[in-house]
Amino acid sequence: MPPPRFPQPSVLVASLLVLTGTIFAADRPNILWINMDDVGTQLPCYGETAIKTPNIDRLVRDGTMFTRAFVTAPVCSPSRSAMITGMYQTSIGAQHHRSSRGPGVEKIALPTGVETVAALFQRAGYYTCNGDDPPKGKGLGKTDYNFDWDEKVYDGSDWSGRKPGQPFFAQIQLWGGKNRGRPDLYKKAIDLLGSATAPDSVTLPPYYPRDPVLLEDWAHYLDCIRYCDRQLGQILKRLEDEGILDQTIIFFMGDHGISHARGKQFLYDEGIRIPFIVSGPGIPRGKVRTDLIEHIDMAPTSLALADLPVPKWMQGHDLFAPDDVKRDAVFAARDRCDETVDRIRSVRTEQFKYIRNFFPRRPLLQPNAYKDHKEILQRLRELHAQGKLDEMQEKLLFSPTRPAEELYDVQADPFETVNLATDPKYQATLETLRARLDRWMQETNDHGLESEKACDANMAAQLKKMKPGSPRRRELEKNIALMKQWAAEGK
Repeated sequence: MPPPRFPQPSVLVASLLVLTGTIFAADRPNILWINMDDVGTQLPCYGETAIKTPNIDRLVRDGTMFTRAFVTAPVCSPSRSAMITGMYQTSIGAQHHRSSRGPGVEKIALPTGVETVAALFQRAGYYTCNGDDPPKGKGLGKTDYNFDWDEKVYDGSDWSGRKPGQPFFAQIQLWGGKNRGRPDLYKKAIDLLGSATAPDSVTLPPYYPRDPVLLEDWAHYLDCIRYCDRQLGQILKRLEDEGILDQTIIFFMGDHGISHARGKQFLYDEGIRIPFIVSGPGIPRGKVRTDLIEHIDMAPTSLALADLPVPKWMQGHDLFAPDDVKRDAVFAARDRCDETVDRIRSVRTEQFKYIRNFFPRRPLLQPNAYKDHKEILQRLRELHAQGKLDEMQEKLLFSPTRPAEELYDVQADPFETVNLATDPKYQATLETLRARLDRWMQETNDHGLESEKACDANMAAQLKKMKPGSPRRRELEKNIALMKQWAAEGK
């Protein structure tokens, strides 16, 4: 049975409030998006055993959990650009990380007629807001959109500014995995959570060595998830105290997977599979759905649950529509991340994933100042130099080149360690998914094959923010020069 919808109000029977010229329906639900930075599916409800998350578990009991949810981009800004429009970042030209910003950078405009879901809710009379928890300042919370947009689509950073009875569309941004490695995290975990996760309790993917540095880092990551759970508990309590929990539909998700060697920035499940839970009035309780979904489905689903029209240009699905045709595949794309130029595309069905590397002559772990300053990447490079990684770890992390195509049986091989692309037994599957990806790129007008005119300007803007002669600036300058060299060599 599909969940009941909120009734579409008519002029005669709707409960309408007219306040300072704004008309809105008082019986529409509030819509709340809670986004965790850099958090994948390492939650107890998805099988993690080293920690407990009682508030997330409560959300699961009270709502619907999706076990096969994926982002369309494995890094913040293209992922959030897709999320807020309900469109693939590659379709709107927002696929390059942190593009369309900085002095001298050409601004990216959304295609004609396309706008953010916040603008749609605002025009429907909703109070729109976006804030960080904890707040990073007095302004809006994390937006990170790779296109030119008007901040006026948000009325504030918190729904407390709304008019009496006015429904809200709110986003709360949790730092999530970005808290990882902070010196005060262990103290915070002990003070607020009662304990810190023991490194020896951690289960790592098989392509990471059980090295003390990596184990401690992963334990920090799990504590970040526990802290997110605590924040969720505070949000739920606030909604209860304000008497609006039963009027609020909550979407709880990550913006992409853990920031690690094979996670963030890459199209393996570690980078693109996310938690996705929906709870609130009209949402089936205690239901677990295994169908494939994408995070761009959140925008049209939110509009539909508020009985607002879903624009035809949105590429996401209304997940609770009684006539929704379930996806048989999900797609993802990775393009330039900071100074590191790359282009990767993938299509994933329930059983298989096909990945295409457009720069196969470059290593997987290309130099990247953002990731290379992290202790875990430095430690992995040390272990590689010392010859202390096993054969699989060496092959998957430090091969000097990449296969042009990768094919994985994600049911038999969930960590994507055995590439089947050259296995004759899987040639039919390879050809089918190869054609499926080609068709998706064409049908969705993938902008990734176009040259990025603003790349040099973006890098110049990044350098300008850094102190002259600083180690990070020197590292970035070196990487930019290497990217230009490889491009000149046709690599």
